[in-house]
This record gives sequence, structure tokens and C-alpha cells, in this order.
Amino acid sequence: MTSAAPVARTGALTALVGALLAGSLSASPAADRPVPPVAGSARAGAAVLAGLDPAAPTPQPASVGARLAGPLGDPVLAGPAALVVDGLTGRVLLDNRARTPAVPASTLKTAVATAALVTFPDTRLRTSVLYKPPDGRPSGAAGQAPGGTLWLVGGGDPTLTASSETGGYPAFARLSDLVAQVRAAGITSVSRVVGDGSLFVGPDRAPGWRDNYVTDGDVTPVSALELDAGRSAPGAKGPRNPAPAVAATAAFAGALVAAGIPVGAVGTGSAEAGATRVAAVDSPPVRVLVERMLTESDNDLAESLGRLVARRRGLPASFAGAARAVTDTVTELGIPTAGMALNDVSGLSTTDLIAPATLVALLRAAVLPTRPALRTVLTGLPVAGFSGTLNDRYATTDTAPGAGDVRAKTGTLRNVSSLAGQLVDADGRLLLFAFLSPAEEGGGTKAALDRVAAALAGCGCPALVPVARAAPTGPAR
Repeated sequence: MTSAAPVARTGALTALVGALLAGSLSASPAADRPVPPVAGSARAGAAVLAGLDPAAPTPQPASVGARLAGPLGDPVLAGPAALVVDGLTGRVLLDNRARTPAVPASTLKTAVATAALVTFPDTRLRTSVLYKPPDGRPSGAAGQAPGGTLWLVGGGDPTLTASSETGGYPAFARLSDLVAQVRAAGITSVSRVVGDGSLFVGPDRAPGWRDNYVTDGDVTPVSALELDAGRSAPGAKGPRNPAPAVAATAAFAGALVAAGIPVGAVGTGSAEAGATRVAAVDSPPVRVLVERMLTESDNDLAESLGRLVARRRGLPASFAGAARAVTDTVTELGIPTAGMALNDVSGLSTTDLIAPATLVALLRAAVLPTRPALRTVLTGLPVAGFSGTLNDRYATTDTAPGAGDVRAKTGTLRNVSSLAGQLVDADGRLLLFAFLSPAEEGGGTKAALDRVAAALAGCGCPALVPVARAAPTGPAR
């Protein structure tokens, strides 16, 4: 990519990032709850991101439609559903089957992100180690009796890592810290090490998941106990472990042995009553995990957060429970969810359905000032040509106008390619959009979607000026 494209949009990106980091949003007094973009309004009812001019010209629907007709009509996109709205007023600028549910792929992650952020943004996910001495003898602060059982109890944190590196952002929970705490508790050997992933229930793969997802490394079978999201090593690529709780427990036992704590049997099961916590590590706050989940399109984090939202709502921590919990939570925010039908919350299921209008309403809820916690939805969106799943895109001449400006959640499956996010147009107007194409996954489809977003980013799109018709001429009289 040449440097010219990102530089051209630096002002818009700086304005957005500055506003989001500063938390400086202003709104009209009427903005007391998220307003679905499909409602529209002649009066400003949403926030204005600092650094953007609320008096900037508003694009006109006819002009937006004319500008996007060519890119949206690319045959490779197979007739995508589309919605574009003005971020300030919620006015609909383009609507192509926006209320018809479609397969969203990973753009669905904006829904679980929203649900998690309104439920527990500052919560940390805890992985614990419980201990029970041999023969039921009580455990003491020092000089533990040899033997006994340790349980490694998962709290739904797939970012628990075997890496020994410290620092960085964010600071993930480390297996080595658990081992150090076990040693500090005076435990010198154990007869058993048992992994407990019982916080989550039900099947570990969802309806609509393809058989190759685990072997291709897209996701780990869902478990409350995972180490490096089932990867063979921190940051590794390739297949995920089909039994993540077993793998995590074995790694913990190996780390204990390496630290001089002999281990007998290793297995999995639920912790026994009366066991005492001797070690614990916490994840970064949920809002940080959500940001990572959106930027990297992390399926393991999405499914884990969905189950934890379900638990908070008294529902089973299963695929079905997570789907219902996320749907109910966003519905309560005033988000239109008609036709929304989920089999997971990561968007990996080829049978998930959600309307573009719902995706755009989720984004608009994050723009409004009434729920500041939702701004993480915006900061977590990948930036075109710079970060996450958009890092290697917007590098061509016809997509360069979107580089550094388009912030969007991507989604690709074999039966859909999608893009949902925000941008600042050429006149400084914040626009929200969702484009869902029923086309096969592929580089050509992604590039075509990027051309649509880039065309929108370059749009001033005032009212179309009618061409003056020449006065009829006739024979001279």
C-alpha cells in the first residue's frame, strides 16, 4: 500500500479516535435512549463525535443510491442486502432489503459485544486452583501434607496462556502464575490434577458449524477451561485441540512437575465440595476482551462471553442459552430484532439470521451517549488498512479512499461475505452501514465489498442536480 491513501483520511480517523478515547460525546436533550435507525428523524437525536461538524452537509438518499449503484451491482456480490444511515439523525440514506434477515457471519459479534458491555464491562474472568488434602485433612497456610488433589477450574477465559512473557497489552492471565501460587501455598506434591470446565454446559459445537472449523483453526470446541484457546502453543496457527479442557489440564500438570511438584494422575471432572482455593488468575476486563474479540474476530471469546451473559440472566451456559441471552439483552436496549434467529453468537453458524437494520442499530447504540460502555464496540472495530481483519485490505487504487477511515466488522463464510461499521464521508458526516452479500467467500468478494465502502467514504452526495432540458426547437416562423 502506498502511504498516500491512509494519509488522505487521517483527519477523519484522528477525529474518531480522539473522540472515542476522550469519551467526549455531545447530544441533543432528546437523546434519552437508542433510536433505531429505521425510524429516522428530522431532529438530531444522536451524538456527535467530537471533532466532527454536526453542521456538515447530510448526504441525500438519491445521491447515495446513485453513487453506490455500481459497486453494489457488482455481479460478484450476488445482490447484497444493504443499509446506510446518517449517524447523527438516524436518517436512512440507502435501504436494500435492510429488514430482511440474512446470514451475518462474524458481523454478528457486534451483538454479543453489546450484550457483554451492558452486562459486565469491568468484570474479569477468573481461573482458579482448588486443593483438597489427602484423607480429608484440613489444608493449612503452610506445610501442606504430600498428596491430595488440585482442581484447575475454568472461568470461561480462553485467553489464559502458557506464555511466560510479562507485560504487553492486555496482560493475559498466565498458567505460570497459578503454578507459583500453588508453590507459595506450601503444596509439595499432589496425587491428582483434575480439570474442571463444568461452568459451561451442552454441546461444544453449534448447529451450522462446519466439520473443518476446528481442524482449520477457526475455533476451539467451546469449553469453560481453555489454554491459549486450544492452540498447540501461544500464538500458534493451525488445528485447535478437540478436547481443550484435557489439554489445559495436562499443560498445568506438566508445569507443576517442571516447578518441582510431582503429580500423580491427571484427568477432568467437577471440583469436590470442601476444596479450598489456593491460586487464581484473572483476565483483563471484559471491555478489553470485547475489543480484542471484535478486532481479531475471536470466535472463542465471542462464544465464552455469550455463555457468561446467559449465566447472568439465569439461563443455561450453552449455545441456546447464549443465543437467547444476547437476543433478549439487545432487544431490551430498543434494538430492532425482528427475524433474528441464532444458533451461536460468534457468527460461525451458516444458519444464523439477522437483519442489516439490526446490525446498524447496534452500531448506532454505541454512538449515542446514553451508554458510554458501548463505545468499545466502536474502538474494537478493525480499521481499514491498519488493524485486525482489515489490516491487509484497502490497498488498491479503487479501495484506497476507505483506508484509515472505514472501521468495520468483517464476516466471511462459504455462504456470505459481510461488512458492518462506520466511516466519515468527504463532507465530515458520520455514516453507519451494513452490507451482507450471499456470495461465496473469497478475495474477490471482499474486494468488492471494500469498493462499496470506499465509494461511500468518498461521498459528499448532495442532492442530485437535474439536467436542464433544452427548449424544443421548431421551424422558424
